[in-house]
Amino acid sequence: MKKQFFAFLTGMTLASCALAQVSVTAPWIRATVPQGKATGAFMQLQSTEDVRLVEVRSGVAGITEIHQMEMVGQTMKMHAVPGIDLAAGKPLHLAPGGFHIMLLELKRQLKEGETVPLTLVLQRKGKKQETLEVAVPVKALTYVNPAPAHAAPAMAH
Repeated sequence: MKKQFFAFLTGMTLASCALAQVSVTAPWIRATVPQGKATGAFMQLQSTEDVRLVEVRSGVAGITEIHQMEMVGQTMKMHAVPGIDLAAGKPLHLAPGGFHIMLLELKRQLKEGETVPLTLVLQRKGKKQETLEVAVPVKALTYVNPAPAHAAPAMAH
């Protein structure tokens, strides 16, 4: 019995070492008006190894997409992207006006002060996927996140 337990613990330790270490800081979601059907989620991500954010899931939205805003000529355009690369050791800022997460077809109003669970799906080299659960606070409609002093550009593919 002790050998089996020790083998289990060793296996769990090795499995946890194999996972990418991704940290999430300053996550937030913009609150919505009662009939609002869309909002954005924002945060800073950093990984100890190269990974790719390929999907985000949330039970509060019918559709959850990774989006990018960019200037096209004289017009700011927003569109879904299939993923965002996180370079090892480089912070990636998901923020209004750049890369961010869109929660569409909301099932209910999101109110300031509540917390919404998001699942980030990350892909490592070799196409191995991992999930990271994040509890994201909902901020006021008027909330403006302070701009990071050293925002790193990201590459979407």
